[in-house]
Amino acid sequence: MQSTLGSFQETQSQEAFALQNSKLLKVSLNQITIQAKLGAMVAYQGDVKFEHAGSGGLGKWVKKSMTGEGTKLMKIEGSGEVFLAEQAQDVHLIKLEGEEITCNGRNVLAFDAGIDWDIKRLDSGAAGALSGGLYNMSLSGTGWVAVISDGPPVLLQTGDTPTFVDPNAAITWSASVTPHVKVDANLKTLIGRGSGETMQLGFQGTGWVLVQPSEGRVTSSTNGSGSGGGLLGNLTSG
Repeated sequence: MQSTLGSFQETQSQEAFALQNSKLLKVSLNQITIQAKLGAMVAYQGDVKFEHAGSGGLGKWVKKSMTGEGTKLMKIEGSGEVFLAEQAQDVHLIKLEGEEITCNGRNVLAFDAGIDWDIKRLDSGAAGALSGGLYNMSLSGTGWVAVISDGPPVLLQTGDTPTFVDPNAAITWSASVTPHVKVDANLKTLIGRGSGETMQLGFQGTGWVLVQPSEGRVTSSTNGSGSGGGLLGNLTSG
């Protein structure tokens, strides 16, 4: 049979997490167990088992229920390979080595089960009281993290220049930066508008923030994948 499919052959890698292409993650499960976004599996080969990962304990369950942050997770283990994707969004890999990052929950695709996660509130003072506060997902430890972006992102270095991002466009950022909320109190921008121009997420300190060229896709609550909006008011997601 003649075809043009040869360029789509499965990739080979010594790493447990490897990109099959820019929109598809391949995970080899021979040495590890992972947690992944519920519904993200598109294919697998070998002896692979899927289980509901739970909420990570009562405290995390309460935080997820109250804030809508985080994502519904499944535990994947076995001796085969699993392929993960989410609506053909771009996949990016980060390897933590005793480090911590903060993510918008809906942008987390998968991570090594040995990585600890929690939901943290941004202490934003008066701005937080006006906006309802921001909640995000922290990931710490050693292992791989896969995040997704709605289009090719930009990696902004912080520290030298004041940096502000739409909260829904901020995918993940380093633990070395301190985020804060900035609200435009001008009535002309507050009335009838709910975009990132009204409320921005600022970053102070030397580090980085990864920003997608989108405020995020609207996902149905019935598709099983779940989402976390990052905003306390977004109680219907997650």
